[in-house]
Amino acid sequence: MISKTRKFLFLSIIVVLLATAISACSTSKSSQVHLYMMPLDKMPAEVQSAPVAVQEAYQFASINPDIMNGIPCYCGCGNIGHTSNYDCYVSDVDAQGNIKFDNHALGCSICVDITKDVTRMLKEGKTPAEARTYVDATYAKYGPSNIP
Repeated sequence: MISKTRKFLFLSIIVVLLATAISACSTSKSSQVHLYMMPLDKMPAEVQSAPVAVQEAYQFASINPDIMNGIPCYCGCGNIGHTSNYDCYVSDVDAQGNIKFDNHALGCSICVDITKDVTRMLKEGKTPAEARTYVDATYAKYGPSNIP
């Protein structure tokens, strides 16, 4: 009788350890990544009435300058003075932190696609540098980078 109890206890411990190991392995980095998004009600009316993909791109890009200033755009907007994908969304931030939004990305699917790809990759656990490499490889066919 003691032998059956020991076997049962041993098998129970093994099952618990295996279940713990499996759940630990299935936890992805993306569930641990928190990406900041500016509330939609802080956006201009034009952004609030734009398609969801455009809204989300503005929400992400405008509040993540540390990431988006390092991501180029390939839509040709370097000709209008943009020096990163961030500039497609934000034209100025004053000393008090008030954002002046740029309307360029409202009508540019390349800008929005780049931002959505960066957002997706960060959610997948990729680094901003990895996202930049992907953007360069994927979008360079559309034109020159706007990062000097």
